[in-house]
Amino acid sequence: MSLMRDVQEKIGGLVDRLANRAIWRLARMRREIKTETPLVSFTFDDVPDSALYEGARILERYDARGTFYIAGGLAGRVENDRTLITPEGCAELFVRGHEIGCHTFAHRRVRSAGGLAADLERNADYLKSVGVASPARNFAFPYNAAWPLARPELRRRYRSCRAGGEAINRGPIDPLMLKAVEIRQPEQHAETLTGWIDALVNEPGWLIFFTHDIAPRPTPYGCTPATFDRLVRYSVDRGCCVLPVDEALDRFNW
Repeated sequence: MSLMRDVQEKIGGLVDRLANRAIWRLARMRREIKTETPLVSFTFDDVPDSALYEGARILERYDARGTFYIAGGLAGRVENDRTLITPEGCAELFVRGHEIGCHTFAHRRVRSAGGLAADLERNADYLKSVGVASPARNFAFPYNAAWPLARPELRRRYRSCRAGGEAINRGPIDPLMLKAVEIRQPEQHAETLTGWIDALVNEPGWLIFFTHDIAPRPTPYGCTPATFDRLVRYSVDRGCCVLPVDEALDRFNW
């Protein structure tokens, strides 16, 4: 059973990569990024409660705000190595001036257009019910796994969609497939991420970071408070403008 699950996960990962590459290469609807100021956005997926207690606090220390992509179906879930944000925590992020984005409700890979509208509507209803007054305007794919047939529905609802891609957004880009750089364990990897900020300063564009938990003992998909603080501080010290995704889009008049 474990072997079969491993095979399925590997096949699923391969399909994800192929679909993402096809979209990045073939997407026709592109928008131009023009900026003389290096822009950085810090984003969070799933949103464990530590992203609120540590991540938001660190951003606020530098008078910055982030984008938190919420999946309502994960609300308050307790897992072995993390606890997901509660409805009260989600509302607190919004009150403190952070952007709340959509990460679907069920937190499943987007594999078809069927059922997607209902799932996105359910997440919108969840966010409204917990006190997020403004509808989510931006989306992040669960597992960074995009799907071509879902694009019309996503385009109808959101200004942007974010995946992975490990690249800085420059020049003509697909707004439904923004690229982002992951902050994750091991710590040695996270410490090299200042190089992305240096590259951004040398050739301005829009660098989007994403991570999950911010904890002294993070999961493999998160980082420590010290590492996150270092990246935010380094961005500010290098003259970058740190903005939530929606405010960055306003800079481009999209």
